[in-house]
Amino acid sequence: MGNYNRFEVVFKEDHALTKGLKMVLVDKETGVNYLFVQSGYAGGLTPLLDADGKPVITR
Repeated sequence: MGNYNRFEVVFKEDHALTKGLKMVLVDKETGVNYLFVQSGYAGGLTPLLDADGKPVITR
């Protein structure tokens, strides 16, 4: 696959005291925005949705 970077980090918030991490990633191919949250050894990824329940798209 080589040196291909499909996702771009457009927002990052890191708290050393609470060991929490929040990032918004954008898929460069589809434009879909995702929220990644990490706390300790647990984490999760979900698409960001607008008020109508549709994915947030960055053009």
